[in-house]
Amino acid sequence: MRFLGNIEAKTDVKGRAFLPAVFRKELQNSGEEHIVMRKDVFQQCLVLYPETVWNAQMDVLRKRLNRWDRKHQSIFRQFVSDAEIITLDTNGRFLIPKRYLKLAGIDQSIRFIGMDDTIEIWSSEIAERPFMEPDDFGKALEELMAEEANEAGE
Repeated sequence: MRFLGNIEAKTDVKGRAFLPAVFRKELQNSGEEHIVMRKDVFQQCLVLYPETVWNAQMDVLRKRLNRWDRKHQSIFRQFVSDAEIITLDTNGRFLIPKRYLKLAGIDQSIRFIGMDDTIEIWSSEIAERPFMEPDDFGKALEELMAEEANEAGE
């Protein structure tokens, strides 16, 4: 499952939004019935995880954490307590709870960004700014790909 695209949308006064058709189709083709929403760990955006992707992430996280370590339990608790199962109605609409709107700084204008196996929801105001300056992006990508080529012996 691959989500690609940068799609502008709006929420209604109750905080409901339509998941873009291209993303709904991808979910349906993959047989996904549920989506999990949580605030991104690093950025001021929301992340929609198809249930299978969420479950795989949870498995990875759980394997790295010790249930008998207080700090690890706090990390896990924080991660899962900020998540919520989202259900699309028959029209592909879903409710973004008020606390999530506030966490992501979303008013009404939003932007859906396909991020491979997840979908991000950004305030349009925030998403209009570049995530990285073009020169910094080019330099970082060049360095990353050079590292990859070196590791592969190219």
